[in-house]
Amino acid sequence: MGINMLQTKLFINNEYVDSKSGETFTIQNPADDTLVSDPVQAAGESDVDAAVEAATTAFKGPWKKFTGAQRAACLNKLADLMDANLKDLATLETMAMGQPLGVGQHIAAGGAATMRFYAGSADKIQGETYPADDGTYKIVQYEPLGVCAGISAWNVSLLTFGWKVAPALAAGNTYIFKASEKSPLGCLALGPLIKEAGFPPGVINIISGGGKTGALLAAHMKIAKISFTGSVGTGKRVQAAATNSNMKRCTLELGGKSPALVFEDADIENAIKHCTQGFLLNSGQVCAAASRTFVQESIADKFIEGLKAQYEGAGAAMGADPMKLDTALGPLADKSQFDRVMSFIESGKSEAELVTGGARAGDKGNFILPTIFKNPKAGAKIYEEEIFGPVLTVKTFKTEEEGIELANNTSYGLSSCVYTSSVSRALRVASALEAGTVAVNAAHTPPLQVPFGGVKQSGNGRELGTFGLKMYMEPKSILIK
Repeated sequence: MGINMLQTKLFINNEYVDSKSGETFTIQNPADDTLVSDPVQAAGESDVDAAVEAATTAFKGPWKKFTGAQRAACLNKLADLMDANLKDLATLETMAMGQPLGVGQHIAAGGAATMRFYAGSADKIQGETYPADDGTYKIVQYEPLGVCAGISAWNVSLLTFGWKVAPALAAGNTYIFKASEKSPLGCLALGPLIKEAGFPPGVINIISGGGKTGALLAAHMKIAKISFTGSVGTGKRVQAAATNSNMKRCTLELGGKSPALVFEDADIENAIKHCTQGFLLNSGQVCAAASRTFVQESIADKFIEGLKAQYEGAGAAMGADPMKLDTALGPLADKSQFDRVMSFIESGKSEAELVTGGARAGDKGNFILPTIFKNPKAGAKIYEEEIFGPVLTVKTFKTEEEGIELANNTSYGLSSCVYTSSVSRALRVASALEAGTVAVNAAHTPPLQVPFGGVKQSGNGRELGTFGLKMYMEPKSILIK
């Protein structure tokens, strides 16, 4: 059950250490409210400084001497070790935040796959040359930034670890990764694997703690880049701290209130399937989940009837043991998240028509039934604010133009989905949607090869793909006469 890998200390300079701050926090299993482990160490100012010092020493010393091929070998080895320990790593995430074990293994495998993807880029970082037609020979080379940091959300910790750490290391940077205080155990367990993979001390440091720890990273004068995944409010504070300290680079992935547009010519069964499975994955605790569904009037009744049946079928299995591989839906991450989502549901009962769900599942743990509201009123909280739980709103539209207008009427712009049998409509609507990504006839699952991120208040910068690698590099122009 992952106990053999359970670590509660900070991983700094290839060693597990107690926090100098003396601060700790506890974790309760959200499935049954039991205490998961001994108190977990929370990094304070001295701990962050120690991690930065270790990362700086590694960047200027042994890691700087690694060739791209040597960096790739370490990344590939870490990927192999993560794959070899998938069940244990996923079990730790299940214990901490209730993620079903099968889902957790898939997510951990995604983190390992990201390591391999960027390992392939480590020895292929290209520069540019331009002809000396004006008497000057021009060279552009891309260099690592230095010490970088990442602040993780709690919903897919091991995947986020891969997304943030792998491109940074492939480019030659060193890293400090802060795991969320809601789900730190899977990432903290990586220490022995990092050492076995051959990374010199200080290249990867893993700390944990709450907002105070994240603020110390964002404001640190010796960190060159910070990447944050989380809420809009916290993201704004991270960006302000990054700017007001040393103007460090900042990548922000701030979630969304993503739309799904279901047109009358869509394959309805396929749309129902993806608006169920795609949305309810991880109990709705996915930033890119399409939580606002818009369906064309002519098929609305049939679509909503089918969607309701699927949600009630999923709800009938709520409360099953997340440690079983066939469990699909787990609890919400902790009591505070449960209370937050339930407050949205109570608000929604006066803002829209409750189709199904809208209640706690069982009498223990943080389980909430998959919930559908339809026809929310203008300004409804459940329609406008990110809930991050299994609560979907459905609204109808008449024309393509109206559907696009409804989809874009939000301050978010992370992801979106379009369901139609018309290729021309799919391309036309995809172009008109104000979102960083558009999935056609499926729920959105980010591929490693293309950039992922949002527009408007869903953040700035991108992760994944070649673009994600370049976010961790500085272009330098060299001019020779």
